[in-house]
Amino acid sequence: MAEITAALVKELRERTGSGMMDCKKALTEVGGDLEKAIDLLREKGLAAAAKKEGRIAAEGIVYSYIHGGGRIGVLLEVNCETDFVANTEDFRLFVRDIALHIAAAKPEYLTKEDVPEDVLQHEKDILRAQALNEGKPEKIIEKMVEGRIGKFYKETCLMDQEFVKDPEKTIHDLVVEKTAKIGEKIVIRRFTRYELGEGIEKRQEDFAAEVAKEVSR
Repeated sequence: MAEITAALVKELRERTGSGMMDCKKALTEVGGDLEKAIDLLREKGLAAAAKKEGRIAAEGIVYSYIHGGGRIGVLLEVNCETDFVANTEDFRLFVRDIALHIAAAKPEYLTKEDVPEDVLQHEKDILRAQALNEGKPEKIIEKMVEGRIGKFYKETCLMDQEFVKDPEKTIHDLVVEKTAKIGEKIVIRRFTRYELGEGIEKRQEDFAAEVAKEVSR
């Protein structure tokens, strides 16, 4: 068992945002393994966040993010429970990260439940035709379609997307972690993404790469 040093507790606290005693307890439970302690705190964070699901989050901010000298714009509403939290730097940096992600990842919907039925059916028809063209047996095609539709959700639904600054986490994971850290229910309510000349045939540019470059500065 590794020694639970103050430096180890401090590192865990910085990486998770959890309280010092929670960090020390987690490290003790996993024998001083930092990565296992992070997983344990995340699991506990999920449980803590779940308890807040029934609360009402009616405060928060409407945030605007403009990228590339006006080439991409995002308007985003994120809610919390109190105006006190809404005015903290931590909450506002979180909201900015979500807006930046939207600019880069181009989600079309907030959650999978927001995907219109006709759009979902069209996507399933395409996936079904692809499976048939691959020569797959008809008896397993429906299972294949349901499996592959998950990729569609990850590409188009904000909450299912991998965070551009940390692909190990989804946006849903970020919301859960922030809820656990702040102690209030956090909800991404709605967003709109604008791109200059959208719908007009023009030379394509990699805006996601531009945003990623800005993040790394």
